[in-house]
Amino acid sequence: MDNGLHRTAVSDTSVFDRERHVKYFLRCLKTFLPTGYTSNDSNRMMLACFILSALDILGVLQERTTPLERKEYVDWIYHCQHPEGGFRGFTGTDFGKLRNEDNAQWDPANLAATYFALGALLVLEDDLERVKRRECLRWLAKLQHKDGSFGEVLGEGANIEGGRDVRFCLLAALVRWILRGGKAGVRDETVDFDADALAEFVKSSQTYDGGIAKAPYHEAHGTLSLLNKLQPVRSKPTGSGDESSADQVFIQDTLHWLVYRQTSTMFDDDDEYQIPEDHTSPPASTPQLDHSFQVLGASIVPPAPQNQSSHSQPFQVPSDELQWAGFNGRCNKVADTCYSFWVGGTLGILQKVHLLDFNANRRYLLDKTQHIIGGFGKVPGDPPDIMHSYLGLAALAIMKEPGLKSIDPALCISVSAREHLESLGWRKGEGVDD
Repeated sequence: MDNGLHRTAVSDTSVFDRERHVKYFLRCLKTFLPTGYTSNDSNRMMLACFILSALDILGVLQERTTPLERKEYVDWIYHCQHPEGGFRGFTGTDFGKLRNEDNAQWDPANLAATYFALGALLVLEDDLERVKRRECLRWLAKLQHKDGSFGEVLGEGANIEGGRDVRFCLLAALVRWILRGGKAGVRDETVDFDADALAEFVKSSQTYDGGIAKAPYHEAHGTLSLLNKLQPVRSKPTGSGDESSADQVFIQDTLHWLVYRQTSTMFDDDDEYQIPEDHTSPPASTPQLDHSFQVLGASIVPPAPQNQSSHSQPFQVPSDELQWAGFNGRCNKVADTCYSFWVGGTLGILQKVHLLDFNANRRYLLDKTQHIIGGFGKVPGDPPDIMHSYLGLAALAIMKEPGLKSIDPALCISVSAREHLESLGWRKGEGVDD
């Protein structure tokens, strides 16, 4: 069936082993995690969201868990809710009745954990009625710096901690979009952050090559090319044709950078990538090709310096090497499972997925990083981990892999979870916040 995505002429025999992924995530949900996760104890909310959302995208969350189990998951998430708004990453910092002004700084709500908590609750079809919406939105506004960026937590003296990072901007925009709902949903209309300042901060973080860095004057990164994931804060959706000419240039430059993240380079060491003997090596004067070479053609010709001999042969890459092409997050880096989502998801929001080699990315995920026990590793040969396993599934869902539910790439949860949110009466303005 023609779904408008780019397809190569190579026959695709890669197999998505759905049942093994189901077993992997059920094992993560219902048994102890490996010792390597010990250092992630404070990130339990993130792990919980990825696990539950993966089972939702796989279409088995309801049938492989009981109503009582799902209720207990919801109750645990609410147990992590901070009394002054937002959510903790785990229960370890909750002082309970011992909480006071002196130790409050050691028990902060966390911006990332707040998004993951809300995402997990939506996946579990909770109505969010127990979320302290007004308190959370007030807390959220306090996390914004004067330059429009966001920090992660409020520290001693309500100081913003956690740096200025576009990733926090994304999370803030999503939390705002989830919780504000219709105008009647939150009566206090003054509870908001400066959305225009946030958008300007993101624009100021664009680099010379079109990508977006974590902050101005830093290196562009695939996780950060998220201007259009911030569309919930805009009055008009990106791609509507109503952007200013400056916005259109910004978007086109970002598109160019994103498309060039697709690469067939999978190993760090130069000697891991062997050029067959029947292919001519470039002469010494030819510039070295970076790892982000385009994969949509079999012949790659680097720009020639003016003094290069006219009879030099272009660097040839065999077509079979180009059958597997994932995405990297920075120039001159190897492919990494998670960037198939970060890059593919951003392009999905822009409705530009057709610019990518769809099948080469699918083969990379299924042939190179899909693990025999289920899940996905970061790079070929790595064991699976929860984050890369979820984002690998999410990337396949964006590409409409059979056996997976549709995903909303902006929210990073299933379309059905987003539709559940939009069906809630308080969010449609049918009720008011107490």
